[in-house]
Amino acid sequence: MSTVELIATSTFGLEAVVKREVTDLGFDIISVENGKVTFKSDFSGIAKANLWLRSADRVLLKIGEFKAESFEELFDKTKALPWGEWITQDGEFTVTGKSIKSKLFSVPDCQSIVKKAVVEKLKEKYEVDWFEETGAKYTIQVALLKNIATLTIDTSGEGLHKRGYRETALEAPLKETLAAAMIQLSFWDKNRLLVDPFCGSGTIPIEAAMIGRNMAPGLHRKFASEEWPQIGEKIWKEERVKALKAIRQDVEINIIASDIDKRAIEVAENNAFEAGVDDCIEFKSIDMAKLRLNEKYGVIICNPPYGERLGEKEEVRELYKTMGIKFNKLDTWSKYVITSEEDFEKYYKKKADKKRKLYNGRIKVDYYQYYGPRPPKK
Repeated sequence: MSTVELIATSTFGLEAVVKREVTDLGFDIISVENGKVTFKSDFSGIAKANLWLRSADRVLLKIGEFKAESFEELFDKTKALPWGEWITQDGEFTVTGKSIKSKLFSVPDCQSIVKKAVVEKLKEKYEVDWFEETGAKYTIQVALLKNIATLTIDTSGEGLHKRGYRETALEAPLKETLAAAMIQLSFWDKNRLLVDPFCGSGTIPIEAAMIGRNMAPGLHRKFASEEWPQIGEKIWKEERVKALKAIRQDVEINIIASDIDKRAIEVAENNAFEAGVDDCIEFKSIDMAKLRLNEKYGVIICNPPYGERLGEKEEVRELYKTMGIKFNKLDTWSKYVITSEEDFEKYYKKKADKKRKLYNGRIKVDYYQYYGPRPPKK
């Protein structure tokens, strides 16, 4: 089967997590750069990567890469690429773009040039002058970085954080991809107790339960490339069957998800049911300060309020002080907190063992990691 190059895009700071996921899936890494991991695959790997990647944003099919310092150069080199091998005669395609530190800085102009070049290439391929565009959808991206143009087609469609289980969400929910990365950056595994005392719509506990059960995060959603004849229905069906067989229903998962907001708990319970992991999570409507944690060893992973709105800062800082009083007593536990508060450690009253800069949407955040001792082997 033909070899292709795929790019798993990621939020800044999560490249190492995505690289590990790509490697664990058996793919060969070509390069790791800011916001993307490039790897080799066959056609079936397009389906496999989309179904299984937890922390990546999208999977892009790389069509070509070249230097472009003029619109003429961009047009000619784009037209030279094998678009007809992927885009069908009735294919509906759009062009998106971005440009960073490049001579061709006008993104709309770059999109227009690429669109014209692809149309001209397809006219030659199919020997027609007009396209109906009633078939499968293809989203082409032209990305210019320091005068190097990378041309890709998006195989995912909607972003990979759209798992399909979150029918309802609260205001400013944590992205599923970031939640999955937070879990993978922690010491938690399926044999340990996990607690999220600010669970909101349940994203962290649900993603953890799916990891513990080895459930492919994309199993219950559709992808743009499912409509592409080059991959075919057979490959997608085979990869979905493999994913279904890989689920570990026999594994017992111990997760406590709590929130002071009763409405949040109702939403989280519904989302856990949709994800098929409601039997793994105990939901509680309770104030974090009143939550009783009697286990000797455990892991806390949480996304507490940030206090982004004016007037909320002091209230949130008092919350962080309470968290410090509560969590620092749990000296055999590992604790992980994500927040945009740059002085979190001051209010929490303890310096983190490790701090990682990330982004929650467009908000710059830090992931504070406090390591407890490893529990004794049973």
